[in-house]
Amino acid sequence: MSTVNVPEGVQNEVPAAARRGRWWAYVGILAGAAGILGIQASMSIDAVYAESSAGDAVAIMNHLAGQRTSILVMHVSIMTTALLLLVFAAGLAQRLRAALPADSILPSVAAFGLVLTSAACLLGTGLTTELVFGLGETDQLVPEFAVIGAHWMGTIPWLWAGAGVSALAVAAALLRAHAGPRWIGWVSLVLGLVTALIGVSPLQYMAGFTGPLWVLVSAVGFAFAPSLRE
Repeated sequence: MSTVNVPEGVQNEVPAAARRGRWWAYVGILAGAAGILGIQASMSIDAVYAESSAGDAVAIMNHLAGQRTSILVMHVSIMTTALLLLVFAAGLAQRLRAALPADSILPSVAAFGLVLTSAACLLGTGLTTELVFGLGETDQLVPEFAVIGAHWMGTIPWLWAGAGVSALAVAAALLRAHAGPRWIGWVSLVLGLVTALIGVSPLQYMAGFTGPLWVLVSAVGFAFAPSLRE
């Protein structure tokens, strides 16, 4: 395995720098928790999947009107996740960059995967405003739009494959280059593989279960890790 040679005078500075810049990991904890909450809220918006309304646009719209609270929770949670992931991505990249060779692409890959996930979360809430207000006056809402919106909320916010790529980049950095605790690397390897493989399969939406979990667990790990190196 390759290791990173850190000058003797810098070795003692790395843990101190890690402690000073650890706030981004706490932001990551909030991002992961908000992502899990948003996914759970999305699961409760089942108007297009319920047997009582499936296939009937008007019935779906009326059913969806009774789920406005879940729509609102999903919107706030997923949008919060989208914004916080950007901070977590920047902090994660900086943390890895401090322990990896200057020419390593792993910090950038880790950040880009989370930015991609943030974009999916942003787009996943793109129709919620129209639906939250429109479902309050169903006589002015086209039922077919409600059907599209319901499917949109049940799919787009679940596109967390990018987080799988980030997890694999973190795994490579921690397991091969010793850029942090190895247990985070192993967790990242397992959840990253599952998330990425599911993401490229027809079951891609299942990545919404494992992606936020990885963000939460890895952020907790980095927040309480004793130093950048183990």
